[in-house]
Amino acid sequence: MLLTAPLLLAAKLTFAAEAIPAPDTLTMSEAAGEVKMEAGQQAYIDSIEGSFTYQHGRVELSNGVAGLDIPKGFKFLDQQQSADVIVGLWGNPDADGVLGMVLPEEIGVLSDGSYAFVVQYDEMGYVKDDDADDVDYDELAEEMKSGEAEHNAERAKNGYEPMYFIGWATKPFYDKEHKVLHWAKEIKFGDSTTVNTLNYNVRVLGRKGVLVLNAVSTMNELALVQQHIPDVLEMVQFNDGFRYEQFDSKVDDVAAWTIGGLVAGKVLAKAGILALVLKNIKLVLIALAAAGAGIFRFFGGKKKKKEEEAPAPVPPSDALPPATGA
Repeated sequence: MLLTAPLLLAAKLTFAAEAIPAPDTLTMSEAAGEVKMEAGQQAYIDSIEGSFTYQHGRVELSNGVAGLDIPKGFKFLDQQQSADVIVGLWGNPDADGVLGMVLPEEIGVLSDGSYAFVVQYDEMGYVKDDDADDVDYDELAEEMKSGEAEHNAERAKNGYEPMYFIGWATKPFYDKEHKVLHWAKEIKFGDSTTVNTLNYNVRVLGRKGVLVLNAVSTMNELALVQQHIPDVLEMVQFNDGFRYEQFDSKVDDVAAWTIGGLVAGKVLAKAGILALVLKNIKLVLIALAAAGAGIFRFFGGKKKKKEEEAPAPVPPSDALPPATGA
């Protein structure tokens, strides 16, 4: 897997920011060394970014259910390379169910302030949207918060810091014509977190299931993600035989969840769904070895004792949604 050996080496390195002298206390030789080290680190990161092969235009997902029309300004990373990123670089235990990733053209997987929409498919059946106009999302948000105490008690027993659903970063909206549901949650991990996590969710309904696109970043990137959402919503095209309007009640299964259930996170909470999105979004540590130093980059919530792989999700949650997702 991509960068496995360097990551294992880097994981053994110690990086203490407080041990680095302030700029005005550096000698000329020390300053020159810092510049050289940073240049070496950047070169290493550039070599990693350059190792990926991105696709543009029309791309077909490996499961044959749908394709993505990647718009100008975006790029697609295929299933295997996405797994390399999610596991090898982002520190997740697995990338089961991941079909690819969509990123803005100018952003790399290790860029500061970056984000990516992770693409998955849940063959849950045909999701009825009859309740779409009846859901009170403010009330739903309060219901979701009401289960936090019990959920966080369970997290504490497993050594994880608490997770709090702060509220909607973008209120849920369902486009009935195009069968697209999207919303964003603001989530706080731990009691001392200064920057909260952003979990942006997109669901495109099909005949036999739901195509899932999830972006996990920080609230600092909310405006950037929102800017790109219109393009993201239009890129999914189900293939013939899998379109929502082709549902056949005589042969097709109906999903157990409706629109409100999707938002509450009561789906996708099963084995094989991306931990980054579904299993209580966690701190993601990227450690790279370059010029004898470690580079650390953080995504998501802070882990307490070890790289977090949450226990079985407890609804509501796609943050957990999943959020592991969803």
